[in-house]
Amino acid sequence: MLSRTASDLYWMSRYLERAENLARMLDVSYSLSLMPQDGRGDGLDELAMPLLITGTLDDYLERHGPLHAERMLHFFALDASNPGSIYCCLQAARSNAHAVRGRITADMWENINSSWLEMRGIAEQGLGRYGISRFCEWVKERSHLFRGATFGTIMRGEAYRFIRLGTFIERADNTLRLLDARYEMLGEEIDELEERTARSYYQWSALLRALSSFEAFAEIYRGSPRTRKVAELLLLRPDVPRSLRACMEELNLMLAGLPGENGRPAQRLAAELDARLRYTSIGEVLDEGLHAWLTDFILLVRQLGNTIHTSYLEVA
Repeated sequence: MLSRTASDLYWMSRYLERAENLARMLDVSYSLSLMPQDGRGDGLDELAMPLLITGTLDDYLERHGPLHAERMLHFFALDASNPGSIYCCLQAARSNAHAVRGRITADMWENINSSWLEMRGIAEQGLGRYGISRFCEWVKERSHLFRGATFGTIMRGEAYRFIRLGTFIERADNTLRLLDARYEMLGEEIDELEERTARSYYQWSALLRALSSFEAFAEIYRGSPRTRKVAELLLLRPDVPRSLRACMEELNLMLAGLPGENGRPAQRLAAELDARLRYTSIGEVLDEGLHAWLTDFILLVRQLGNTIHTSYLEVA
């Protein structure tokens, strides 16, 4: 497969996954901003969380000035001039898909093309009329439909593997950043009493719902969400689809199945990260410090993404 084709497939799926993750992030922040703030502000800090996580806060402030709920929602969701918006992610995904129409199935193309056409209509209508929660659910639904079409119709060859690589490298990064942001918002020092407060309960519950892991948590653990349990679920459980461990297992599997010698650095790094998670306990993570551990792994996931790019996607 040509490097250009592999790159388009990889970034097509990565942008689609990013759009879904942004929608999940925005939905939970918007929901939490509507709750009583317990003297912690008017909800703008919560709405600004997606901007902080994605590194677009400075860009927003430069262009729009002080934080304002309606402007922030538009900037993050539908702003065509913001490269980090959901709108631009779907636009980029559709552009990549168009470039590789011969390597994806008709069902996949029709799904992503119709999603882009609907997005343009929503942008013309505006979030005020369409509804922010409805918009976030629509983005997630379109992403689910595309993954379903991909899994159900495409051959299990190189194209499939590069699509899966893009999905799971983006998902791993998102899980790490969301967990770190929520942990930081609750504070580095979280004792047993604080973990039983209503604020802590709703913060952790919102995070679990954002990652479609609330039901899994309720099935595996007893009691309210707490730092140790939530971190173990989202980092080390291989049976939770959006956990870091599940993402790394899939990345390792997809890379191991790609032919050629050029990919050895990426394959080796993925295998090392997979083994690290497989043999790490949550106690070891917390002893190191959750924030420090997450920061370190965010850099490792970025390094893996760069190595995949160097190994497979650079155009000679």
